[in-house]
Order: sequence, then structure tokens, then C-alpha cells
Amino acid sequence: MNYSSVRPIFDKTRPQVYIETYGCQMNVNDSEVVLSILQDAGYSLCEKMEQASIIFVNTCAIRDNAEQRIHGRLDVFRLEKKKRPGIIVGVLGCMAERMKEQLLKNPVVDIVAGPDSYRDLPRLISAVTADAKQINTILSHEETYADIAPVRMDKNGVSAFISIMRGCNNVCSYCVVPYTRGAERSRDLNSILTEAQTLISNGYKEINLLGQNVDSYLWVNPETGEKVNFALLLEKVALLDSNVRIRFSTSHPKDMSDAVLHTMAAHSNICKHIHLPVQSGSNTMLEKMNRKHTREWYLERVAKIREIIPGCAISTDVIAGFCGESEQDHQDTLQLFEEVQFDAAFMFQFSMRPGTKAARHFQDDVPPEVKTSRLNQIIELQNRLSLESNQKCVGRTFEVLVEGTSKRNDEDLVGRTSTNKSCVFPGKGHKAGDYVNVIVKSCTSATLLCEIV
Repeated sequence: MNYSSVRPIFDKTRPQVYIETYGCQMNVNDSEVVLSILQDAGYSLCEKMEQASIIFVNTCAIRDNAEQRIHGRLDVFRLEKKKRPGIIVGVLGCMAERMKEQLLKNPVVDIVAGPDSYRDLPRLISAVTADAKQINTILSHEETYADIAPVRMDKNGVSAFISIMRGCNNVCSYCVVPYTRGAERSRDLNSILTEAQTLISNGYKEINLLGQNVDSYLWVNPETGEKVNFALLLEKVALLDSNVRIRFSTSHPKDMSDAVLHTMAAHSNICKHIHLPVQSGSNTMLEKMNRKHTREWYLERVAKIREIIPGCAISTDVIAGFCGESEQDHQDTLQLFEEVQFDAAFMFQFSMRPGTKAARHFQDDVPPEVKTSRLNQIIELQNRLSLESNQKCVGRTFEVLVEGTSKRNDEDLVGRTSTNKSCVFPGKGHKAGDYVNVIVKSCTSATLLCEIV
């Protein structure tokens, strides 16, 4: 297990690989695993497609529009192949798993590799010929890539992701993840701690623990039989360095334990923010979605979060227009948003995904214009709630971890509070990775506008 090479190797004497990543943070981390495997096999990362002999696109299949973006990129790669015959194009990740046959028929695609087959990429590359496309989409019950040190592709060296588990057992009826990423399995605790310590030694100031459902993390020590759950893992990572922030996502309401909340409350460097997807405020919809929690259970968990961790920010995911959603179901969702007062939310229209339980058993029967109207109502409500949440911060002082310069003004810096609120402020004399205290002068629904204290 070699965790020494944290940053990419840019070496023009090696074959050049260009990687595009779409989708969630898990995909970002997977691309870093892919780069690690390829670097060990003698390849080098390049930042421009035009320089690459190998082009990989790491894909998301969670919604139809995510897949449509990939088809658009394949058209671009086709034009690049016309200019430079002989370059290799590969599709990786969830879309590769879900659409393997269709992708293999695409004349531009040479390699199709699912999320559990990345160790096989050097062999797949070497086996490609004009007449022989390569595919490996075998899902594994054991693969966690625990022994592979991801090569970090971020620019600022401040915040990094560690995948603590892979796959998902929840089988929500709308979701493709169990079919594209396989069954749930947790990583060896010691490999996670080693990876975290290496990041800290390399100057990273924030570690994000990732899993499809982090709360169900459970690793059993094969030598002692000791069981390590997420609360214990979270504490062990937090204790590595009290000056390094710890975040995690995503949590599932049915598994969010009091033990995790008490661990968060006990350690100041564990960020006071929980992303807790609700998906709907209607029990009828939650049952149909196979979410395994009720509206009442969700609200009880929110109350417990606020009891144990006062001031903890809560964000969520929600789907508008799921199969059979009535106007009352939609109103239940709006009312739940009002009751919880979320700090932020990711809000989507329902998109039927082939192969899911919903596709097999339900009709996508909410008209598109109704989905759009309901989504817009949720967005409008959440924008107000986000603004109200941010307005409560005006006049207060927060510690912010600087992430880099503002996209709008390179005289300003951007960073986040422990509660995951984005801050912009004049940052003369400071740089990415610094902790600074700021006072909030004003705000928008998305940003706190601050000055350094």
C-alpha cells in the first residue's frame, strides 16, 4: 500500500491520459483512483484533450440529462478521433455499467469499464485494437480499492475526499445506484486512517468521508472481531489532527444514529452540517419510493440533531413529481420544508431510470408541466429559506477555511464555515488553506458577504 504519491505526475515522456468526470463526489474520488492505477502503469495525466492518447469520461447515470451530456461529449471525442486516428476513448463508471451494450455499439467508444473494474484498465488499454473493443463491467462484492492511494486532481490542495464504502443496499425504487455500483461493502478502517493521515501530512485541511450511505458503515476486524461503526470511524479520523476539518456525506434518515450526533458534538473539528436527503414530505410517496423512513421519523431525527448539536446546518435532496404524486403529496413536501427550515437543498424533477423498481412497477404519470411547476415552487420556497438562514448570520463572526479566490473577483477569497455556508471576503495577505475569522456584513440566498475580523 503506497500512499506517498498524492499529486498527479505530469510527464510528457509517458503516454498521456485525459479524464473528464461527471456526477457526484464518489465519481470524483473514483477518477482519482483511476489516475493512481494508470500512473503506476506508466501513464501520465494531461489537462487538454488535444494532447491525450487516451480519453476517459467517468459517467453518472442518476438522471437522464446526466447521460445526455455524456452523449454530447462522445460527439466531441468523435471529432477528435477524426483528427487523430489511433487515440483511445473509454467510458467509465455508472453509465458504462448501465448501458454497456449501447456504448459498445458507438463507433467512438473503445473501452467500457464499470466502477469495480478499474484495476483492469491497463490491460484493457493494451488489448484495444481497431477490431477489438474492450469491456469489463463485472460488479464485485469485495472491491473497495482500499489498497490504492487516490491521486488528488483538485487544484488547491485544501479539501479531499476519502471513500469509506462502496455500493448501496437500500434499493430506493427511483435509484440506479444498487444496479450500477453493486452491493454495499465497507473499507478496512486502517486503510482509511492511513489515507487520512497521508492527506494531513501533505497539507490538506479538510477531509470528506464519502459513501452512498455513510451511516451504515460497518467494518469487522478480521483478526479481533471488533466491530467499527460510522460513529467510531468518525471519531478516529477526527482525532488524527484537531486542526483538520472532517465532513461526511451522504446520510440516510433511517440510519442516522444518536451516536454519530454525540460524536459530532464532542469534536470541534467535525463540521456542524448534515446532508440528510428526505426526497418527499409525503408518507405515501416515501413508501412508494421504498425509502424505509416516514415523515414522522425524519422530523424526529431533525429534532434530535438540533437537540444534540445546536446550530447544526441541515441540507437535503428532494424529488418533485414522483410516480403518482398528488397535489396533496406535493403540499406535504412544501409543509415539511417550512417545518424543518433547511439551510440548503438539491432539488430535482423525477426522471424515470430504466431497470429500477419504479420502471418495473409504476407509471411516470405526473405530466412534465406539473413536475416543472412543483419543482419551481420548491425552489422558490427553498430560496426564501436559504436567504432567511443566511440573514440570521449577519453580524456574527465565523471561522472560515479559505478554499481559493473568487471567480468574480480575484481580489476576494472564498471559503466555507463549519456549517457549510459559502463566504466571500477581501482576502489580502491570506491564501487557500488558511483559517480566518470573518464577520458577516450582508448576504444573498447563496452566499455570506464578509470582512476579515
